[in-house]
Amino acid sequence: MSRIAATFKNLKQNNRKALIPFITAGDPDQAMTILLMHELVNVGADIIELGVPFSDPMADGPTIQRSYERALKHNISLENVLEIVAEFRKTDTETPVVLMGYANPIEAIGRQKFSVRAKECGVDGVLVVDYPPEECEEWLESLELNRMDAIFLLSPTTPERRIQQIAKRAKGFVYYVSLKGVTGSAHLDLNEVSNKLVDLRSHISIPIGVGFGIHDSVTARAVSELADAVVVGSRIMKEIEESPREKILINVSEFVGSLRTAIDK
Repeated sequence: MSRIAATFKNLKQNNRKALIPFITAGDPDQAMTILLMHELVNVGADIIELGVPFSDPMADGPTIQRSYERALKHNISLENVLEIVAEFRKTDTETPVVLMGYANPIEAIGRQKFSVRAKECGVDGVLVVDYPPEECEEWLESLELNRMDAIFLLSPTTPERRIQQIAKRAKGFVYYVSLKGVTGSAHLDLNEVSNKLVDLRSHISIPIGVGFGIHDSVTARAVSELADAVVVGSRIMKEIEESPREKILINVSEFVGSLRTAIDK
């Protein structure tokens, strides 16, 4: 059983929901990213989603785009991201880590080479926005060979045929994008999310996490009542962007801790 599957199994046995915070690797730098990962675990993160900086993101809103730009100015590469995970693993061998990014950096390394290296460093799952489920058999084979989970995105406009394809291919959990738009968008319609999750669960047997539009403890709590996991990214990256370096850990810790408290109520 993968670390991701084991985490969800344990949470279900304890009637709890997963909190999955997203941070961009290398923003503001590698050392701080490692400290942030450990602090996220300390305040209740169940799985960490680590963003791989990319120059032309298509699913990320302005806050995360700016974090990518800052990381790229420090020359943070995919190899650096893997180094961050490897360093984190020296003292945390239990918390699942999912990489979220785009195909170009992986293609530059080579799918199989990347998969081997990622597994060696302790990556548990990979979400690649622009690997469509219809055309990624080779990618899925390389992940499966190296015992990593393929995470897929679903959105309000995903057609049923693609939902069925993802249901057959996804492992770990499925990430449902709750809004028509990019990360950091607002106007979360909880009734729409609830109805969509009912439909998705008729096809999907693994856990479903919901992200996009979750910006405070109130929305985190509301989503946790519907989904198996709550994914929060842009709001955390806003804390990092707006905080002085010496306050980043404190401010992120307080915010993510407030999400954990709300979800567990």
